[in-house]
Amino acid sequence: MSRFRNIQAVTFDIGGTLIDPWPSVGHIYAQVAAEHGLKNLSAETLNQRFFAAWRARPGLVQTESAWAEIVDEVFLGLVEPPPSQTFFAALYQRFSEPGAWRIYEDVLPTLKALSERGLRLGMISNWDDRLRPLLGRLGLTPLFQAMVVSCEVNSAKPAPRIFDAAARQLGVEPAAILHVGDSLEMDFHGARQAGFNAVQLVRSGRTAGEGQIGSLLDLASLV
Repeated sequence: MSRFRNIQAVTFDIGGTLIDPWPSVGHIYAQVAAEHGLKNLSAETLNQRFFAAWRARPGLVQTESAWAEIVDEVFLGLVEPPPSQTFFAALYQRFSEPGAWRIYEDVLPTLKALSERGLRLGMISNWDDRLRPLLGRLGLTPLFQAMVVSCEVNSAKPAPRIFDAAARQLGVEPAAILHVGDSLEMDFHGARQAGFNAVQLVRSGRTAGEGQIGSLLDLASLV
């Protein structure tokens, strides 16, 4: 992949790019259920059900009530009464805590290296109002000069408006910004439609096309 020219800022997606549920969504669901007396639920099954429920909702999930619907669907037929009437509040809270997440190993070295080179850094995420406190508790907030969360700007990736908001916060023209994220539609295509440069992060290592990287460490050779 050739280098990007005249880049002044780099923006990042959050989920799947900088952080990820740990050990997995299904494991956390099973742990919280067990704390409420519902033991021996399969984390693998809960993972499968979660991603099926998530993919079935092309719209933005950014409210507590919307998350309650997803969780009830994941546990449908496995527990009674549904989580929304029992342990959902505890589960919702758990995902606001840093212990439910891991920061990928390539994140901090990459952010430090880019910052030392004088590049401005931002984050653009489709998330609810738990994100800012979570990033603060993970120690990531001070690393960014711009933070744009979908629930705060009433716009979500891949819409250009959310990328425009980040460009304004950074004080940099879109053409001088490189956006990095794991979603082809939300991050790569969304950013390019907004006039940004973009690369897709494919953490499986199966990078097959132009515009894909397998690690954030690859950014050092691109900007």
